[in-house]
Amino acid sequence: MIQLFNVEKYYGTRAVFRGINLVVGSGEFVAVMGSSGSGKSTLLNLIGGMDVPDKGMITIDREVISSYTEEQLTAYRRQKVGFVFQFFNLLPNITVYENIEIPLLLNGEEGYEEKISAYIRLVGLEGRENDYPSSLSGGEQQRVAIVRALIHEPGIILADEPTGNLDSRTGASIVELIRDAAGRDGKTVVLVTHNEAVAEYAGRIIRIQDGTLLP
Repeated sequence: MIQLFNVEKYYGTRAVFRGINLVVGSGEFVAVMGSSGSGKSTLLNLIGGMDVPDKGMITIDREVISSYTEEQLTAYRRQKVGFVFQFFNLLPNITVYENIEIPLLLNGEEGYEEKISAYIRLVGLEGRENDYPSSLSGGEQQRVAIVRALIHEPGIILADEPTGNLDSRTGASIVELIRDAAGRDGKTVVLVTHNEAVAEYAGRIIRIQDGTLLP
């Protein structure tokens, strides 16, 4: 379970959040919407341990991650969170397979070849394991990014505009894939989007405006 208690976040003198409270249940799929600059990505960064609040508290499964050291946050990100980004963030000079195995290498896992193969089959990319990202379409690259986010079996998936760089049809297939793949294993998903059609795939929509969460 994800919980934010009276969280405040400032960049210089600008308040991004003014005492927000949020609970996301385990296994829930939540979409976050709001105008540009409203704090959607900042919310993901806080939940994902890439940023810390200036005030308030963030707990994940009753662990207070807002009090973690940088070393603890690094371990948290590697073990408990999978990230999916708008521009895929694949490394261009290594293969599809090598991009996918990065989280496993960082966590010191071994004997994962069959697991990678199973996930590649899940997203329909059999035979592309040795290709480089530049040879893939945008939708195929995002499928690789989703596998990379899921492969180390995190409890939380954070997706930041994962369909924003794709056409509507491909984008729909990507959000369906995130929903179905995460739902199969009971993962918690927080997805940021500006697209109402994408948000409708979620079980709940949260809207951010002027540093607060709308009721």
